[in-house]
Amino acid sequence: MSAQAVAATESSDSAPMDHKHVLRALSGLLLVLFVAMISSTVVSVALPQIIGNLGGTQSQYTWVVTATLLASTASTPIWGKLADLFNKKLLLQIAIGIFFVASLGAGFAQNTETLIGFRAVQGLGMGALQVLVQVILAAMISPKERGRYNGYLGAVMAVATVGGPLLGGAITDVDWLGWRWCFFIALPFTVVASLILARTLHLEDIRRPDTKVDYWGASLIAAGVSLLLLWVTFVDNDFAWISWQTGAMLAGTVVLLGAAVAVESKVSQPVIPLHVIKRRDPALAIVASLAVGMAMFGGAVFLGQYFQIGRGKSPTQAGLLTIPLMAGVLLASTIAGRLVSKTGKVKPFILAGTVILAGGFFGLATIDAHTSLVVVGTWMFLVGVGVGMSMQNLVLVLQNTVPLHELGAASGAITFFRSLGGTIGVSVLGAVLANSVSGKIADGLKKLGIDGASGAAGGGSGTLDVKGMPAPVQEVVRGAYGDATGHIFLIAAFIALVGIIAAAFLTPATLRDSVDLAEVPPAAAGSGTEAGSGTNPTPPPTDSAAAPGQGPDEGRAKTPVS
Repeated sequence: MSAQAVAATESSDSAPMDHKHVLRALSGLLLVLFVAMISSTVVSVALPQIIGNLGGTQSQYTWVVTATLLASTASTPIWGKLADLFNKKLLLQIAIGIFFVASLGAGFAQNTETLIGFRAVQGLGMGALQVLVQVILAAMISPKERGRYNGYLGAVMAVATVGGPLLGGAITDVDWLGWRWCFFIALPFTVVASLILARTLHLEDIRRPDTKVDYWGASLIAAGVSLLLLWVTFVDNDFAWISWQTGAMLAGTVVLLGAAVAVESKVSQPVIPLHVIKRRDPALAIVASLAVGMAMFGGAVFLGQYFQIGRGKSPTQAGLLTIPLMAGVLLASTIAGRLVSKTGKVKPFILAGTVILAGGFFGLATIDAHTSLVVVGTWMFLVGVGVGMSMQNLVLVLQNTVPLHELGAASGAITFFRSLGGTIGVSVLGAVLANSVSGKIADGLKKLGIDGASGAAGGGSGTLDVKGMPAPVQEVVRGAYGDATGHIFLIAAFIALVGIIAAAFLTPATLRDSVDLAEVPPAAAGSGTEAGSGTNPTPPPTDSAAAPGQGPDEGRAKTPVS
């Protein structure tokens, strides 16, 4: 594709954005991220009441969260790849539209099955919004400067996570609003964000006639991950660990994911670029993100349930009690982001964050139904600090190693694995919690002289409407949830240890100052572990030599936005 053809297909607003316009567009991007994050957190403390009101079960409680994470996880690499091939601004607006419709449908749901369905669609929009915001930001700002802006992203995530439970609890406790407004509340934000971005976001739009989307790879990945999560959810509840169902589902998972790897290694434009994630630092960043996502999402999602069912708090009180966790994220992400931009070093902050994260979870593993709330809050704060120092900086490690034309796929890959970790974490820890609670409730009811009612609450098929139970049964249920929650945090702590190991082996590299990669030195190119595109051992293409499948302008280092 000639330079003239590229110029002819560029949009009228493809001129580089100056610093003033970057800040204007950033306000819209941050609002979009806020919308995506608050959609999950605003529901967190309201879920026990939502599931109780709709007559749902503990398994359905888990699936309201898992469905969103699963759809987000499965679609993230597709959105990331599409961002490399199509108009990023248009994709962002489409994602906002999907999210708007799904939020509206979830708000009007009349049963848990419908709610889970719309939450899955909502996850499609959430996955797109989270990865596209990072891709667009990376297309405008160099990695070194991006550390500061990632601090802003972390702060917005923290505000959404802090304000979400508080807002969700307050909405749920107000009779004339009710829990349905936990979904409706996102609608005005999506409209405002869409209008801001339509007016302020102007990106270079380079069209590629050889565009190919790896639908087979994406479908195989989604199917394999979904089958694995279904097994995690139902094993030891609907069927035994050693059974034909277990064998069939695990074998199917291996076959589907193996086929996905085979497809990704052969197609010209894979959804997940294997040549990127096979290199040392991207691979370690992905492993650490997988562990951090599994520990954070898997552990934190059940805190609202712990406070409401295990400790008898109202939704508003449960939201207030999550403040230490979110305050830790807010402070750590903001401070660490500024220090990363100032020093250009990222490994020390990631390593310290994963260590603090594991320590916080080991502390939470000691809690039960009678632990002081001050002690619980202290451990939650440490978990928040660990997440704030590590999560966004792990994305930065991977983005620092790839050229601009692979930025979307690389960002989508690490976001995919982080979401995958969170989805598996929620499913695994949810299944562990359901089984543990069911056993504890059965033992407690036997002591009360009640037989055959272990499924009356808390089990995989029992109701979560605790307020409708007799007082003695309520005490049994609350004690079971309070004691069982510590067990899942212990599992989260051991998962976080994997993140520490991965972070320890990261190369102590300095973040680059340019938006795109400069030419790779011959010595680095021959090592196979360079911070280049990883597609071949030669330097990136210049004006006269483009890489296969690229136009001349696409291989060129872009001018950093001032």
